[in-house]
Amino acid sequence: MTTKDNAPVAKKVGHAMELFGDVRVDNYYWLRDDSRSSPEVLSYLQEENAYTDSVMAGGRRVCSPVRKGPYYYYERTLEAKEYVQYCRRLVPNPNAPPSVHDTMPTGPDAPQEHVILDENVKAQSRQYYSIAAFKVSPNNKLVAYAEDTKGDEIYTVYVIDAQTGAYVDKPLLGVTAYLQWADDGNLVYITMDETLRPHKAWLHKLGTEQSSDSCLYHEKDDMFSLDLQASESKKFLFIASESRTTRFNFYLDVSKPEDGLKALTPRVDGIDTSVSHRGNHFFIKRRSDEFFNSEVVACPLDNTSATTLLLPHRDSVKIQDIQLFNDHLVVYEREKGLPKVTIYGLPDVGEPLQILQGGHIVEFIDPIYSVELSESSLFTSSILRLYYSSMKTPPSVYDYDMKTGISVLKKIETVLGGFDASNYVIERKWANARDGTQIPISIVYHKDLVKLDGSDPLLLYGYGSYEICIDPSFDASWLSLLDRGFVYAIAHIRGGGEMGRQWYENGKFLKKKNTLTDFIACAEYLIKNKYCSKEKLCINGGSAGGLLIGAVLNMRPDLFKAAVAEVPFVDVLTTMLDPTIPLTTSEWEEWGDPRNEEFYFYMKSYSPVDNVKAQHYPNILVTAGLNDPRVMYSEPAKFVAKLRDLKTDDNLLLFKCEFGAGHNSKSGRFEKLQEESLKYAFIMKALNMIPDLGSGQK
Repeated sequence: MTTKDNAPVAKKVGHAMELFGDVRVDNYYWLRDDSRSSPEVLSYLQEENAYTDSVMAGGRRVCSPVRKGPYYYYERTLEAKEYVQYCRRLVPNPNAPPSVHDTMPTGPDAPQEHVILDENVKAQSRQYYSIAAFKVSPNNKLVAYAEDTKGDEIYTVYVIDAQTGAYVDKPLLGVTAYLQWADDGNLVYITMDETLRPHKAWLHKLGTEQSSDSCLYHEKDDMFSLDLQASESKKFLFIASESRTTRFNFYLDVSKPEDGLKALTPRVDGIDTSVSHRGNHFFIKRRSDEFFNSEVVACPLDNTSATTLLLPHRDSVKIQDIQLFNDHLVVYEREKGLPKVTIYGLPDVGEPLQILQGGHIVEFIDPIYSVELSESSLFTSSILRLYYSSMKTPPSVYDYDMKTGISVLKKIETVLGGFDASNYVIERKWANARDGTQIPISIVYHKDLVKLDGSDPLLLYGYGSYEICIDPSFDASWLSLLDRGFVYAIAHIRGGGEMGRQWYENGKFLKKKNTLTDFIACAEYLIKNKYCSKEKLCINGGSAGGLLIGAVLNMRPDLFKAAVAEVPFVDVLTTMLDPTIPLTTSEWEEWGDPRNEEFYFYMKSYSPVDNVKAQHYPNILVTAGLNDPRVMYSEPAKFVAKLRDLKTDDNLLLFKCEFGAGHNSKSGRFEKLQEESLKYAFIMKALNMIPDLGSGQK
């Protein structure tokens, strides 16, 4: 069945759900098929894809190399190829100390390049291909990598000879991407339960059967999941068990992996600890309700309960992460909505530790920016590698000498099409939320193409969940919009972590609606201050950000011209009531447990599927991935079906479900660009900025 414009209409099959005397009828519950094989469901999804297609018809690169032992390791992208090659070259003088001025030689006299693995070969004849972990053994002779060929984030680990590419062990099946070498002959990995919760850590000895691997730890509490990290010193592996509010750690001495795990930080409700190692101390970043922005302490290896305070908690500065070197501690902090990097010198190993003072801050060139740590920095050196970008500065790799303060640009991403950063203006503005809270907005536009009189088109992005920081970084795909006169803006709303831990706490649980009203306040600010008008305002978000988009569409459909909700988490109440769905139990500490009556009715009041009503909606594009393990494809499918049934307008409503994709869209780089182009073409079509070519034309 279709509408008058040939849009597919899903059949209705009433499915009643009752709790706390409240009855909800889900007419589209039948669209959920956990096997992803129902002919009826797949047929409907294909009809939606065909409808979307009919409406919307219309160089070589090398990443900055990382030095590890006697080799430089790097990834190469070949012209017109979807995937990368993993490569290495010998370091000409491996005994020389690292310097910020080091460069990998590439001329005819340079050591020969060796391609360890070519994803393009592995991905042949596959709809989806992704390598999520690529780990070189300590002696540089072997590589273990985790491969996903469906997009469901269930991996197979292969071990190959780094020189010949030959398999040297049987594959490890049904594992996560958490993978580390314990030593040259042992791997540590993590597996999941039936709800895809990482719950068991294993030690695998090369040459033995997976069935004989020893279980290092089994987390039986379904609110907790396991994590696996290597210390910067490479002396220890750390296995953490974490919920949304609590995290505790074990350590494995890689020189004695057969000894198993030892407890490092205790399991205490509400205490979140992350750990690292240097010399005879473990370093611990610790957060609690009292010290909500975290503090840093250290403890001796042989007395983990005897902690010494190194960096105290501060109400206005959040300690986001730490990175250890033999002579330095690097602290990644957040203040006034922006990241910063502070470097402290450390006493010689073996000397007493005390409160650290006199840290120096790394300076950056833009007023708003993004900076990320690199795990590839060498522990024994003074060279810190940083990944930097802004909304007008392409992704850049810097090596920073922590002793001299000298910073050297090692690589900046090439942007084709005559890109000139000086053509773009970036700004930080602040919108007043309903309760008076100031909400930061990051903005970029082409200085010669916008009028700032309310007539410019604008795309506003939002996320606002899980304490995730959406920093103002560079995205080349925006240029197609900016160079057409768009303004692009990011709303740094509560529920994210941009302004510290309290920013997150004030956008979750029974304060989740702050996330939604903050976004509306940012939209209203941009309209009031002439960055756009209602007729030119488009919005975009994905996953939990797709929940945001769905909710504000129900609350203020009059405010927007077009919306794109990517893999949106829109059936909040039904999903959170079903513990058999992946991630549900661990998500109760983010959204609340709707088996509690107060949470049930609060969540129902904003859950997008439960609040679709008979009203005018703007133009809407919704996407999904059939194999998505995080947001089931049936959630966006139900949202679209209900919208199509109830909405009272003739605006576009399109749904695209990728059959060969998971939560993170398709795997190839050009395939990802095609998905971005669909999004932007839809927005421009909604704004009447491209001609209607009619069905059947490309």
